[in-house]
Amino acid sequence: MQPTKLPIYQAQQIREFEQLAEERFNISSHVLMQRAGRAAFDFLIRRWPHAQKIAVFCGGGNNGGDGYVLAYHARQRGLQVTIWQVGHHDRLKEEAKYALNACREAHILMNSFNEKADLEHPDVIVDALCGTGAHDLLREEMVSAIRRMQRMAAPILAIDVPSGIDADTGKVLGAAVHATATVTFIGLKLGLLTGQGIAYVGELINNDLQLPAELFLDIKPVAEKIQLNAYQSYLKPRARDWHKGLSGHVLVVGGTSGFSGAPRMAAEAALRVGAGLVSVATRPEYAVAMNVDRPELMCHGVTKREELEPLLEKADVIVLGPGLGQSDWSKQLWAAVCEKKLSLVVDADGLNLLATMPQQYEHWVLTPHPGEAARLLASTVQAVQDDRLAATRLISQRYGGTCVLKGAGSLITAPNSLPALCDRGNPGMASAGMGDILSGVIGGLIAQGVPLADAARMGVCLHAMAGDLAAKDGERGMIATDLMPYLRRLSNYTGQG
Repeated sequence: MQPTKLPIYQAQQIREFEQLAEERFNISSHVLMQRAGRAAFDFLIRRWPHAQKIAVFCGGGNNGGDGYVLAYHARQRGLQVTIWQVGHHDRLKEEAKYALNACREAHILMNSFNEKADLEHPDVIVDALCGTGAHDLLREEMVSAIRRMQRMAAPILAIDVPSGIDADTGKVLGAAVHATATVTFIGLKLGLLTGQGIAYVGELINNDLQLPAELFLDIKPVAEKIQLNAYQSYLKPRARDWHKGLSGHVLVVGGTSGFSGAPRMAAEAALRVGAGLVSVATRPEYAVAMNVDRPELMCHGVTKREELEPLLEKADVIVLGPGLGQSDWSKQLWAAVCEKKLSLVVDADGLNLLATMPQQYEHWVLTPHPGEAARLLASTVQAVQDDRLAATRLISQRYGGTCVLKGAGSLITAPNSLPALCDRGNPGMASAGMGDILSGVIGGLIAQGVPLADAARMGVCLHAMAGDLAAKDGERGMIATDLMPYLRRLSNYTGQG
């Protein structure tokens, strides 16, 4: 069975593993390079068993050395191999130089890459240009090689990291390889699982290079990749004498002109994951329509904060913000909710109002997309996306509670716990209302007694998996309410996947 939580590292931590492997187990960098190149080659022939012509692009560092090892094994297998050298190779480290010399002795064809090089049409291209060491904008010769690789219309296997992707953040360093598959080594890298990087990786395989298991006890990961079965204990069957009062009461506050659908979707999502009671506080003109469409909801028209007070008294958790707006009415309701000090899930305009009236609170889950995160941090979307983990940490520190940074490779950061990452989900979920559904899911879980941080992690997994099930009918054209039947199915989860 696949582990429910997998450690995620940054590049410096991988280098520490390599150093510890040599110091404690006498596993040299030469041995690790040989294992890496062989592991990448073994994957290549499994993934493309009919490939005969291989083009290997090698940079001037250890990632290039991995490429030389792969090229050597490909030649030994009888494949036609061409190596294209990019950058300076006169300062290679000893282990990479050894691999290069082995290729020369095997009479593998080597060429220095330039824009006018006559590249044939290989069956598979191997990217061994940069690896984990790239954190600044790539040199022009690297950019040129990457662009040429992309024009060759062959599948690309990236060794360790697609060249041009920052292994720590997923940021594109001017240009990057769109890999068909990536074989990464020792441990998963954060930049392969979130931000822009996730779009360049393709199929991702991790190979631990046969390092002893006890070695991984010495370095704390930067985050962990989570799956829904890590939280299966919260989804156990209910006792036969269960009643709705045991499943909690969610209050959704929001819904201004043009956005009445947002609280409606959040409210139904809370019901679909098992909340016992769900109320909605919205503008009076929308309350009746919500009841017609979903009569299980208790919808209340609210014109001022005094009318909200009785609803707050009955709630176990409040979802604040879907379609709320930023009018005087919105601000009144926002202030009344925040003063009550209940468990909160804050989304959409709830976050935008928080950015203008900042405060700290321990018992809330903040669920920004990158634009809302930028406003909370008085920053820019680009800065948030350039280091998503740093953004979640800073939001959690500045405002308290748990932060869910939505997007490809959603990140969840809570005080005194390891950040979590969910790499499920798909581009079809980039449509209106998906965030409202997520806020309702998290609120519904909190109402059932799931601790806030776990509700955030579990809710992100539920939401993403429901999106993946809905996408089986196609990503394009998928809408937020398509997730509803799958939320119900997954909330009765048995532990697979």
